[in-house]
Amino acid sequence: MDTTPILDRFIESSPGILGGKPHIAGHRISVQNIAIWHERMGISADQIASDYNLSLAEVYTALAYYFDHREEIEASIGRGQALVEAMRAANPSLVQQKLLG
Repeated sequence: MDTTPILDRFIESSPGILGGKPHIAGHRISVQNIAIWHERMGISADQIASDYNLSLAEVYTALAYYFDHREEIEASIGRGQALVEAMRAANPSLVQQKLLG
């Protein structure tokens, strides 16, 4: 009988993979991605599992990890969004430049 805690079996965090963000073991899919797809985009766990060749156990474990570390993961999402906005502001699209200029 396997007594390894389920989060330890399905969730890893390695400095060289996804910048050290927690991810599904054996995949380059972060817990953050699973949380965004499910919580913000409304994609079902079944659909995520099907689309990304994951088991439902992997998806639900990622969601359990997210809910257990929600504040930390939401802060990471916020930092990512702020970076995107800063890059957009510093590098407007050619269409925006033509419209403004």
